[in-house]
Amino acid sequence: MSVAVLVRLATHGGSRVCRRVVLKTGWALQDDPKRSVHSPSEVRPSNSRFDPDSSGRPTTWDSFGIWDNRIDEPIMLPSSIRYGKPIPKVSLNKVGYASQIGQRKVNEDRYQLSQLTSNILYFAVFDGHGGAEAADFCHKYMEQHIKELVTEEDNLELVLTKAFLNVDKEFARHHHFNADASALSSGTTATVALLRDGIELVVASVGDSRAMLSRKGKAVKLTVDHTPERKDEKDRIRKSGGFVTWNSLGQPHVNGRLAMTRSIGDFDLKNHGVIAEPETKRITLHHVHDSFFALTTDGINFIMNSQEICDVINQCHDPKEAAQRIAEQATQYGAEDNSTIIVVPFGAWGKHKSSEVSFSFSRSFVSSGRWA
Repeated sequence: MSVAVLVRLATHGGSRVCRRVVLKTGWALQDDPKRSVHSPSEVRPSNSRFDPDSSGRPTTWDSFGIWDNRIDEPIMLPSSIRYGKPIPKVSLNKVGYASQIGQRKVNEDRYQLSQLTSNILYFAVFDGHGGAEAADFCHKYMEQHIKELVTEEDNLELVLTKAFLNVDKEFARHHHFNADASALSSGTTATVALLRDGIELVVASVGDSRAMLSRKGKAVKLTVDHTPERKDEKDRIRKSGGFVTWNSLGQPHVNGRLAMTRSIGDFDLKNHGVIAEPETKRITLHHVHDSFFALTTDGINFIMNSQEICDVINQCHDPKEAAQRIAEQATQYGAEDNSTIIVVPFGAWGKHKSSEVSFSFSRSFVSSGRWA
């Protein structure tokens, strides 16, 4: 593939390659599939072709992953040259987010998004329990720990693992110096995502908040809940001297108290197998097929499954509308817990729409409680 052609396509007519141009050229290509992409000024690119999906077909703007004119973003030229394919910029001002209190007295969910470095975006959700202290602590310090670690470590999975453990230790010291007995049972889930160069997505998680990716309109789970229902998690709890009981709703709890087996905080259960070490996942994005990724807390997860969330979001005009609609629907469907979601759009936003959005009413309308 010619880098010169990539530079010419990304910079022709200015620094922005907009989706409105995409739509116009897309129609022309549908009329004549063999017709090459050209600019309004009739300046033709060379015969070199981009082939991001290894299909062997001539590239259209659609295959660049800049499909829809509702999300108007430029190409990231340095990243595109580095990875050898056009990569759309992901801007924080296009990200959607929403948080609702549900039927709880207070909202113990926290969420965060920021430009961590010049090429890394940071997204996080924290779902506190036993008070908001642990979630507040993560909201305040997690980003800074990650920012310090990325200066000395290139492996983002390792960066996130170290950051989670460091924040947990720092929260323990904070609790020790404040001598607050109530903080012993304060804990939080943590699901954090880093997006580097608009193409490398790395997720780390403890607890039951989730991350998912929409690829070709299908939900791809990026996290697995840490609950006593998992054999590996239950075995660790028992080997550490803890035990698992089930409440009246049939939900398992560690030592009759906590519905998850990993968290930040919950120091009274640290000697019984509850750990702060996250499970991590790295995935390379394909903006041709990937519409968005979303972070959600359990107020949403226990009411709507991943594919239902995916289908609803894919019907929305923009990520801000999508986040608000999901949070509201979770409440309408009976969520009692706090409901928080972050929706981050990618190149295929608006491309994959299902004809129908269905909801299964067979599940319980009661969100899983953390306390027995």
